[in-house]
Amino acid sequence: MAFSLQNANGDVLSEINTTPLIDVMLVLLTLLIITLPMQTHAVKLALPNGSPQPPMPVVMLEVDFDNSIVWNGWRIDRATLDRKLAIAAAQNPQPEIHMMAHRLARYENVVQVLSDVQRLGLTKVGLIDTQKY
Repeated sequence: MAFSLQNANGDVLSEINTTPLIDVMLVLLTLLIITLPMQTHAVKLALPNGSPQPPMPVVMLEVDFDNSIVWNGWRIDRATLDRKLAIAAAQNPQPEIHMMAHRLARYENVVQVLSDVQRLGLTKVGLIDTQKY
């Protein structure tokens, strides 16, 4: 296959082969059509208005290795625990009770503290695992 760079009159042809240019433009147009909807996609968020909510009060309740009860770092007896739990149940909003039990604490004592929490009407109770992995 030989190409002729001259016409029948002997003049030199000065035309550019536009087929590769058109192919490239069609590929770019196709990519633009495909990616344009992804760029204009919006995520609608409902953000809260006004001032931020105050943090939820938290009580750290522990049953230690010697089966003593610790309320926010202070050792207390059962009567004091009942009194503090009744006060916490009367608060609005009720504080979250984060319950921790030492691995050497007796199961019966941990269950007794949890039943006291439930009996006095506290509903936001969570168990925290203190074991290191």
